[in-house]
Amino acid sequence: MSASLPMVYIVDDEEVVRDALGWLLRSRRQLFEGFPSAEAFLEFLDALPEGGAQWPNCPSCVLLDVRMPGLSGLALFELLIERGLLERLPVIFLTGHGDVPSAVDALKRGAYDFVEKPFSDNALVDRVLQALAQSGEAIARRTQERQLQQRVQELTDREREVMQLIVQGLPNKLIADQLHISVRTVEVHRARVFDKMEVKSAVELSNLLR
Repeated sequence: MSASLPMVYIVDDEEVVRDALGWLLRSRRQLFEGFPSAEAFLEFLDALPEGGAQWPNCPSCVLLDVRMPGLSGLALFELLIERGLLERLPVIFLTGHGDVPSAVDALKRGAYDFVEKPFSDNALVDRVLQALAQSGEAIARRTQERQLQQRVQELTDREREVMQLIVQGLPNKLIADQLHISVRTVEVHRARVFDKMEVKSAVELSNLLR
């Protein structure tokens, strides 16, 4: 099973609901994994490297029942917030009518959506697909940010100094004067900065570091 394929996690204590959601997702060719409790999903997260700090690496979302024995869906939601996972792991709550106020409050705290039981099959899957798309965008942004940080870390202290002055719009002569080095040395550092940051111009560098 490819790690790059979207994944839907179903967290619901009712096996019949997990089976029904699984069948629905399978009919739309969506991969899924079911968990019978919030505790089981937490065990899954805790078994990941760094407790899931760098997870997920593929578009993912959670279909989460509000009311479950033991740890409730709302309590699990709070733990996902604490772990900083919501942007990459959108949560769609599955609610009974009496749970709607709690679900609305969860929306204000970052939940992606809530769906009342019984739900419209097509409408639910449409929301799942939208949540997966949002997750994919968030993961792509995080990947780009990590790659940018790695590039910056590869720069020497002097190259960082030159880069900062390039971004400020200073020409080589003024950079040389400010750092008390030769223009030729600035040119060498500038070329190395462009190479390591994978850009071809000062404008491109400035846009990258915004």
